[in-house]
Amino acid sequence: MKYNIRGEKVEVTPAIRSYIEDKIGKLDKYFSDASNISANVVIKVRGKEQKIEITVPAMHYTLRSEESHSDLYAAIDLTVDKLERQIRKNKTKINSKIKKNIIQNFEANLEDNFEDENSKILKRKKIDMKPMNEEEAIMQMEMLGHSFFVFKNVDTDSVCVLYVRKDGNYGIIETI
Repeated sequence: MKYNIRGEKVEVTPAIRSYIEDKIGKLDKYFSDASNISANVVIKVRGKEQKIEITVPAMHYTLRSEESHSDLYAAIDLTVDKLERQIRKNKTKINSKIKKNIIQNFEANLEDNFEDENSKILKRKKIDMKPMNEEEAIMQMEMLGHSFFVFKNVDTDSVCVLYVRKDGNYGIIETI
């Protein structure tokens, strides 16, 4: 696995880099070809809290986890454990979907663009939107840990927004 590790308001020392690579490297066993996968890691410091975000865009899905803790090494452990739980939880779902070829070459190419401080838009992401059904969109949204997800519906060929309602169910906004 390839690693893209960067720090915001913190220097990424060789010891921190090595610890992150060792921990994330344990996830290699879940990927058939880990050499083509890269893990994007962002370390942030906010007051006494150390926050770590890990995003692993794989061929057919994107794994994402973030945790905060007063100890950076504990935050790393928590985040990697969370990723491993996501993989184990969704392993059979993902494998069956891949075998059925429902998801074809879904790769989220995320590009974070941080706007200037005067703008109300703080972050902008661009994604390569590949067709998927509603069940796959729900799984992808849950794996990312987001409350909404934008996808192209394979059945209707329209762009849809999937979101979590206050009652815990899902809603879909479909464009016409």
